[in-house]
Amino acid sequence: LFVFSARCFNSLSESLFIEWVTARINQMLVVVAGDDAFINFTGPTPSEVTWTLATICLTLLFYHILFGNRHWRRRRRLAKELDVAKEQLSFLEERLQREPLLRSKNKDGSGDPLEREEIRIFMEGAFDMMHFGHMNAFRLGRSLGTHLVVGVNSDESITKCKAAPLMNNEERLAMVQSCKFVDEVIPNTPYIMSKEYIDWVIETHNVDYIVHGDDPCIVDGKDVYETAKRAGKFRTIPRTEGVSTTDIVGRMLLLTKEHHMKVGGGVLGSHSKFLTTTRLLQLFSTNVKSPASDMRVVYIDGAWDMFHPGHVAILKAAKERGDFLLVGINSDSVVNKIRGMNLPLLNLHERVLSVLGCRFVDDVLIDAPYEISPEMIASLNIAEVVHGICFEDQEYCSGEDERYRHAKDAGIFTTVKSPSNFRLENIFKRIRKNQDAFEARFEK
Repeated sequence: LFVFSARCFNSLSESLFIEWVTARINQMLVVVAGDDAFINFTGPTPSEVTWTLATICLTLLFYHILFGNRHWRRRRRLAKELDVAKEQLSFLEERLQREPLLRSKNKDGSGDPLEREEIRIFMEGAFDMMHFGHMNAFRLGRSLGTHLVVGVNSDESITKCKAAPLMNNEERLAMVQSCKFVDEVIPNTPYIMSKEYIDWVIETHNVDYIVHGDDPCIVDGKDVYETAKRAGKFRTIPRTEGVSTTDIVGRMLLLTKEHHMKVGGGVLGSHSKFLTTTRLLQLFSTNVKSPASDMRVVYIDGAWDMFHPGHVAILKAAKERGDFLLVGINSDSVVNKIRGMNLPLLNLHERVLSVLGCRFVDDVLIDAPYEISPEMIASLNIAEVVHGICFEDQEYCSGEDERYRHAKDAGIFTTVKSPSNFRLENIFKRIRKNQDAFEARFEK
């Protein structure tokens, strides 16, 4: 019966089939009485009820047989086309970032390209305890133009509007300047920018667009960027999901035993919600190239947890010793085995992005071996192994002789004193000093 019915209705379109079924049901349920076409619903007999239910069931069954698979095939085809379109969009976005914008000789756009057209982007913020989420924002902002100018809020304006930052002006400036996506930095920008200041930024620094996250920025009931929006010079970028300064501070607070009792099942004890994709790693690896055969490759490894000014200083010093700086990043298990507690505060992928975002780094070795072997030295063509003198954690350096014995035997091992004495402990002390204020922020 099903095969016969399918063959009978195979030539029908979906709309005709539904129309035919509707007519059949109306014939069974509706009785037209008199010349005035008054519709009278009579009491159904058991036979009519049975036939009605059977018709409905058969209608649904026939519809599924004739058109159900067609819908699923259409959905699968559209889903596949959507995936292809996303891949093409990603490819074009990546290509757009790499391609220079060229200005033509003639104003109407005709003629050969004369020079690269510069599009200047402006972003601003506190960037306290700068992390890979900030770096990704810089990357997104710069992708809208060719030159990124970043304003760093002053300590005074931040303290006046919210609370004192954990890092001072110099430390926050050093972190922003170290990001490879940033071209220029403006110090001491106000936390709340007035119309006059925005106009000054646009005029003085020749800014084409002001970029901010897609979250609203309202102060005293007014949009801070209203002037830029009216001038058509405002653009937004999506926020990096799964990472925030508040979340990272929460992980730090777990280091204090007295705070462990207050965590419970709340946000402070949760795992990282940030998801690292291959695409994001590729975008952070833009312009990463293999070293040429005649380049001097310098290798330095470590945990690089909570990427801070001390890390930037030692990486800059190591970079100056060669042509190509390769940075090894130890796994979570290695770092935790040596340092204990709940360290590292950032997982391996988060630390990889932080190091990749530094302008002094040419490439990274993910999940680097704790012990440097002769095979590793030969494979990576390492000319010098650099180790920073440990301000941060003497325990992490306790196995120095064992770790670097092959590099020492080869005569390529060097210890370098970091130009900065900033270390992870500085951040811990500042967090504990302001713990009450941070806990109050978590309660909101």
